[in-house]
Amino acid sequence: MTDTGLTSERGPRAGVWPLIRQERAALAADLTMLSDERWATPSLCAGLSVREVLAHLTAGASLTPTRWLAGVIRCRFDFDRQVALRLAEQLGATPAETLERFRGVVPSRTKPPLPALAMLGETIVHGEDIRRPLGIRRDHPIEVLTRVAEYYRGSDLVVVARKRVAGLRLAATDGPFDTGSGPLVSGTTLALTMAMTGRETFLDDLAGDGVPLLRERRGMS
Repeated sequence: MTDTGLTSERGPRAGVWPLIRQERAALAADLTMLSDERWATPSLCAGLSVREVLAHLTAGASLTPTRWLAGVIRCRFDFDRQVALRLAEQLGATPAETLERFRGVVPSRTKPPLPALAMLGETIVHGEDIRRPLGIRRDHPIEVLTRVAEYYRGSDLVVVARKRVAGLRLAATDGPFDTGSGPLVSGTTLALTMAMTGRETFLDDLAGDGVPLLRERRGMS
């Protein structure tokens, strides 16, 4: 039998990469007609423009584990410096070049040493870091959002999420996501996901007795 190179995507991770590609393609399409001025809009990531966040996504889709480790060593285990370094590599000279570089990694299965689900989460969360300030809305498939929400509720790997929602019950109003016990936090699956990852803006979309506690924890790292 011919080796297609896809064996590693069987089992629990099967189907994740097509979802990542779908989300990347949708984000690229949403940004196609963006004016140069709007590329400088501040994103939901502190200190970064929407253009810089897109370059960050390109960087993540371009890093093998070996290159990631080499960068970490080069930056003396300063992970923030590593992120800034890789972002600068992918920014390009113009917004059009930034977008073209991102389009180039839409089908990429390259990643640093992270689960594929973490890459899906990064794509959705950073996509909304870009879209929300620009007033762009995407109706993500609810099954994709649910899968990402379930990942974040049990993980602090890339961003603190599990600790942020400890002792709270999160209940989606638009899908099956329901987890935890304690004071209630309810809202759309997207709003819950973004709040789990520390996006303060999305807290205004949530309701319940647990929202004040979640707001207190927004800066956890």
